[in-house]
Amino acid sequence: DAESFPLRLKLLLDGLGEIIETYQPTEVAIEKVFMARNPDSALKLGQARGAAMCAAVMRDLPVHEYAAKEIKLAVVGKGSADKVQVQHMIGVMLNLHGKIQADAADALAVAITHAHVRATAARIGVSAREVWSRK
Repeated sequence: DAESFPLRLKLLLDGLGEIIETYQPTEVAIEKVFMARNPDSALKLGQARGAAMCAAVMRDLPVHEYAAKEIKLAVVGKGSADKVQVQHMIGVMLNLHGKIQADAADALAVAITHAHVRATAARIGVSAREVWSRK
């Protein structure tokens, strides 16, 4: 119901805060909002992303956002790849066996994309934010 959604956002904010405190990342990567078929789902996704970004920013961590096409291009080599192709490539890249859950594959794809962007940025001497803008 409507009252439970704000509480779930708080749980997300608090839970991600605990994960950040435990694992001490130096930056955060997240997928940009896409246009969903269901406007209500897109709005809730945007609010959840906001909670995730706040958890990072409240701890002075930079947040890097990547569009779905950028992620697919970095992982599969094709910006129009489907979810099955992304899942397959994540399994190949990380030498994982068995079926990878879609959500886990998506999260790993964002992380791999950011790792590629950071490596490219280091090679060409620019910030990670500048890599995609130089296309």
